[in-house]
Amino acid sequence: MATSDRRRVRATEPPSTRWQFPDDPDALAAAAGDQEVVGIGADLEPGTLLAAYRSGIFPMPVRRGLMAWWSPDPRGVIPLDAGGLRVSRSLRKSCARFEIRVDTAFEEVIDGCGDRKRRGAWIDRDIKAAYSRLHELGWVHSVEAWDASGRLAGGLYGVAIGGFFAGESMFHRQTDASKVALVALVSILQESVGALLDVQWVTPHLQSLGAVEVSRLRYHEMLGAALALPQPVAFGG
Repeated sequence: MATSDRRRVRATEPPSTRWQFPDDPDALAAAAGDQEVVGIGADLEPGTLLAAYRSGIFPMPVRRGLMAWWSPDPRGVIPLDAGGLRVSRSLRKSCARFEIRVDTAFEEVIDGCGDRKRRGAWIDRDIKAAYSRLHELGWVHSVEAWDASGRLAGGLYGVAIGGFFAGESMFHRQTDASKVALVALVSILQESVGALLDVQWVTPHLQSLGAVEVSRLRYHEMLGAALALPQPVAFGG
């Protein structure tokens, strides 16, 4: 699994948002009640998105034209210690088949993730536009798996703030390509002790790769430590 063509762009802080997000576990619990949604509406401006992620909140539409802001409890994370990510023997073999690149085909990656033919597709034009703006500002990154013929085989994208990475979505066109991109992402984040890889919810697929659930309180402890770290070199740090 070789790496190349990393586009190092130092993140630029956008204008601050006019919206306020609850930013501690108690306030989030009060806002969410026994649900996971802490707010409806607002906007997807860069400053709004960054304020949300720094508060442990992320956006996802509940239906067309209606944006919800989520704070799951428990929260899904992939541990970054030596035994956190489960890499099978077959996946290790797949890693040798692909070249990893960072930020060389972001638009193609988010388009692949947002393919409306995919089951449970939720990435609409507004989401694409918002995260593309954050990508241009240096806060959103793609990790890509390319095959030997120079074709994009799969990848993932997410928000990086300091040592925190919020994985938003992943896709593949060839077997194991998205998993190989995840292996590369974990390697990038392991450069910093205390980094945090947030996967929002633990699905059966992510659980098979080592994702675990943590309480909202524990998540915010981990988030605060990760935000204080420098950004990995691969993402412009």
